[in-house]
Amino acid sequence: MLDKNGIAKRIAKEVQDGFYVNLGIGIPTLVANYIPENVNVVLQSENGLLGMGPFPIEGEEDPDFINAGKQTITTLPGSVFFDSAMSFGMIRARKINLTILGAMEVSENGDIANWKIPGKMVKGMGGAMDLVASADNIIVAMQHVNKAGESKLLKECTLPLTGIKCVKKIVTELAVLEVLPEGGFKLLERAPGISVEDIKNATEGKLIIEGEIPEMVL
Repeated sequence: MLDKNGIAKRIAKEVQDGFYVNLGIGIPTLVANYIPENVNVVLQSENGLLGMGPFPIEGEEDPDFINAGKQTITTLPGSVFFDSAMSFGMIRARKINLTILGAMEVSENGDIANWKIPGKMVKGMGGAMDLVASADNIIVAMQHVNKAGESKLLKECTLPLTGIKCVKKIVTELAVLEVLPEGGFKLLERAPGISVEDIKNATEGKLIIEGEIPEMVL
């Protein structure tokens, strides 16, 4: 199965030339390290940066340059800084072509639960509600199962919802899946060494399998 970097590397293949892309906290931030050199994209961080680069080399970090997850980052030629009002104005005005988010749960209808619940998980809810309400193209980067081995791809989310019927695609350590408009997770690709049966066993929601499922290329 894939590690977090493997998930990010696979998602980087979804990024198209000319896109403006928002990277959420967690696994999505790693996507910046795997954008092909021939693909010209602009990465947006919701704390007020347009033109985010990859993570810095150890020893060259600048504590003033951070992403929304408070990790140190680099900037690229032409990068610009601005306040949160400007940042969320871009998001709400639908200027972002692709949003990549983490999630705690996704339902077979494309509902997403990724609030960070005070006192239960980690504090603060971040800007995900604005992102899922405004974005037309949302890819979720997540673990297929939780630490207890329970599926996070569900018939219905059990945690408070961040957005309804908004997720288009999911990449996990086991698979790439599309959320169909009529509901259900359509299996598109398997992670290296992972069988269709493994994915069936890890998916609580409706899983749609058509024909031979290829192994993903990283």
